[in-house]
Amino acid sequence: MGDARGDKEHLGVDTNVLVSFLDAEHPDHKDASRLGDAHTATNPTIIHEAYHTLVYAQKWDRNQATDVLVDYLDTTLFLNQTKEITKIGLSLGMEYALGGRDSLILANFLLNGIEKMVTFDTSLLELERISMDGRVMCIILPSDA
Repeated sequence: MGDARGDKEHLGVDTNVLVSFLDAEHPDHKDASRLGDAHTATNPTIIHEAYHTLVYAQKWDRNQATDVLVDYLDTTLFLNQTKEITKIGLSLGMEYALGGRDSLILANFLLNGIEKMVTFDTSLLELERISMDGRVMCIILPSDA
């Protein structure tokens, strides 16, 4: 998949880390805030889940959540989702016993050459890495990035 990443290594950011990074009141903000200098990557699933979490769980105003996420989109590598990614996501879900959301996020990063993803999700961290067709992605805590 082509993108404009150049020679930079990008770090995939899971929804729970993005929300923690954006919300200074979140209990995990300190751990996520160190990613401010990282070259990050995201995709539509993460952005829309972050919106939902910021508005409904963190009680942000809808306009504020939209504005912050739109601003974030201008600072990160945005990876589109395709039919191929969706199919690979289904395969990853089956192979690694993942839910649809997680398998779609992982497939998107994996097929776009993202080699590391940060998350606070213990079930994903327990996997440590996923692979498919010679591509490998490590799953780590933000503190290990």
